[in-house]
Amino acid sequence: MIHPIQEQQERDLELIEVGREILSNARNELYLNMRFLDVALSGLPFVMDPAVRPLGTDGAALYFHPEALGRLYRSGRVKVNHAYLHSLIHCLFCHPFPDQKPEAEYWNLACDITAEYILDGLYLPCVHLSASPLRREYFQKLRLEKKVPTAQRMYRRLKENPCDPVLFARLSAEFCVDDHRFWDLDPKKPQKQRQKKHWEDVRERMQTEMETFSKEAASQAETLEEQVRAENRKRYDYREFLRKFSVLKEEMQVDPDSFDYIFYQYGMELYGNMPLIEPLETKEVRKVEDFVIVIDTSMSCKGELVRQFLGQTYEVLSESESFLRKINVHIVQCDEKVREDVVIQNQREMQEYLAQFTVKGLGGTDFRPAFEYVSWLVSRGEFTRLKGLIYFTDGKGIYPVRKPVYETAFVFLKEDYTDIDVPPWAMKLILDPEELYEKRQETKDTGLKMMREDRNA
Repeated sequence: MIHPIQEQQERDLELIEVGREILSNARNELYLNMRFLDVALSGLPFVMDPAVRPLGTDGAALYFHPEALGRLYRSGRVKVNHAYLHSLIHCLFCHPFPDQKPEAEYWNLACDITAEYILDGLYLPCVHLSASPLRREYFQKLRLEKKVPTAQRMYRRLKENPCDPVLFARLSAEFCVDDHRFWDLDPKKPQKQRQKKHWEDVRERMQTEMETFSKEAASQAETLEEQVRAENRKRYDYREFLRKFSVLKEEMQVDPDSFDYIFYQYGMELYGNMPLIEPLETKEVRKVEDFVIVIDTSMSCKGELVRQFLGQTYEVLSESESFLRKINVHIVQCDEKVREDVVIQNQREMQEYLAQFTVKGLGGTDFRPAFEYVSWLVSRGEFTRLKGLIYFTDGKGIYPVRKPVYETAFVFLKEDYTDIDVPPWAMKLILDPEELYEKRQETKDTGLKMMREDRNA
C-alpha cells in the first residue's frame, strides 16, 4: 500500500511534469510562428514555484504554479501562449532591470501596459486575444500620440498624469498577466547588470534576425519590431559624448594619481614634519575650451526643443570637473544661411543667452553655410584650438563635400528616426524630445541633491 505522503509527492511531480509540458508546447508554438524569438525562448528554463500565479520571471527563469497554469490551459491554449510571451517581453525589454529605482506600483503597471500593447499588435492566432472596451480605448489613445510606448515613457505618463484609484485598479486588473514578485528593482546589484546585458544582447540579435532572415514573420509583428528598434537605438551619455571634443590641459590642483603616499608617510615618520615627496600641484585633465554649436533654425525645428538642447548643453558645460571655467563657445543659428553668432565665455553669459533665446531664420535647411562661416572664423584666429562642432538639427539638408579640420557631430532630434545619410567623416547622435527631457530632469535632480547635501554638511 502506497503511503499518503508518497502518493501526494507523486501527484505533485506529475503536476510539475504536466506544467513543464504545457510550457514546452507553448514555447514550440511561439517558435514556429516567430522564428526570430529562438534565442529568447531558449533563455528561460522552467522552474516550479508554489507562490507564483500563474507565471512569473526574474530574467533568469520562468516560474510557474502547476495548478494555476493547468487552470489557465483549460481556459484556452492561446492564453498560455499569451502569458508566456508577455513574460518574455518583460525580459527582452529589461523591465525587471530598470536604470533607476522606480515606484513599484507605477512601474509594474507601465511594464504590463507596454507588454500588452506589443501583444495587441501581433496579428497571430497563437497569441491574439479579444480586447475589452477599456483596452481598446486606452490603446487608441496611445496610437494617436504617435510615439513608441516604452516602459519608461508609460511610467512617466502614469506619474505625471495620475488617475484616480478606481481607474488605476481597473487598469492593473486589465493589463496584469503575470506575477512580478521576483522583480528586484534595485539597479545597483551586479547580478542584475549582468542579466540586463544578456537580454540587451539577445534583443540586438533578435533585431538583426527580424530585419534579415525572418523579415516575413516580422511583418506580422510591427509593434514588436518598432519597440525593438526604439530600445536598441544606442543611448549616449551626453557628457561622454561632449568629451570627444575635449583637449588635455594642466590645472592647478593636486594630482592624487601620481602621488606616492608611502614615501610621504616614510618621510613624515623619519624626519618628523618633512615628507620625502610632495603631491604635484598641477594635473592633466581633459577640458572643452573652443567649441561651436550650430542650431538648425529651419521651419522643422521647434524653439522649445532647441531651448531644451541648449539647456542640456549648458548644464554639461557648467560642470567644472569636465570643462574650463572660461570657455569660448560660438552658438550659431543657421537655416539656409547664417543668421546669428553669439560668443559665450562663462556661465553667466550662457544663462543670459538662454533667458532671451529666440529662433532666427525659419527658412530651408542647408548645412554648408555654417561650415563655411566656421572655417572663416578659424582663418581669422577666433579659436585657440577648435576641437569640434555639434550641429543640432531634425531634418535633412545639404552636407559639405570635404571634411573640416575639426571633429563634427550631427545631433538629430526625431521621434520616429529613420537612417539619415550623414557623411562618413561626421559623428551621428540621435535623441528624441522625451530623452532630452529626461536628461535635463536627471541633471537638475542631481544638482538639487548635491545642493541639499552641501547645505546639510
